[in-house]
Amino acid sequence: MLIAERQQKILQMVERSGGVTVEELVRALYASAPTIRRDLTAMEKNGLLKKVYGGAIPLTAANREIPLTIRAQSQSSAKERMAERAAAYVKEGMVVLLDGSSSVNRMVRYLEGIKGLLVVTSGAKTAVELAEHNITTLCTGGQLLNHSLSYVGHHAEEFVRNINADLLFFSCHGLNEEGLVTDLAMEEVHLRQVMLSRAKRKILLCDRSKYGRTYFYTLCRREDVDEVITE
Repeated sequence: MLIAERQQKILQMVERSGGVTVEELVRALYASAPTIRRDLTAMEKNGLLKKVYGGAIPLTAANREIPLTIRAQSQSSAKERMAERAAAYVKEGMVVLLDGSSSVNRMVRYLEGIKGLLVVTSGAKTAVELAEHNITTLCTGGQLLNHSLSYVGHHAEEFVRNINADLLFFSCHGLNEEGLVTDLAMEEVHLRQVMLSRAKRKILLCDRSKYGRTYFYTLCRREDVDEVITE
């Protein structure tokens, strides 16, 4: 396949899905990962797309939510360390709220085997993985956001308002020097704010790449959170 033809196919996949991973491009185009990465670098220099960790997104999406498939690969080792530390807070018989973030999703395998655990989550992917690990799970339901595979909206918020949780684990896009916890997706911010109001203890998972960053929507302040877990 000619370079121009391959890059045109890359651009079509990026724009059609709102973001693709290097692995997805390798499988679809039968090219090596180094070749795909070189293509993405060249295409970014030419103003065709935005290269992000693990893949690429359209230029028009540079200030919007990055798809979960790409976010799940970003800061992978940091997320794994945070998830293991976070899971240590969970004890037998607890009711636990998990948001739909890729950081919190990493906790699932560390929760298996905890007796009497009930988990409520807004993450569709997280709900499926909890079920696969034989963990009793309730899903908030609501409108499913395609980019994050998270449920949001009125129905999700009303469901959470009837929950009394022991712990909430959630993430964000930025934690700045003033202690503002911020994010990009308004609907997810609203749901997380309801979650914050329904949990006795709130724990934020925030890797260092998010420190010093500020995004459009304020989720809460540092003093609203009981613990911040980082790598």
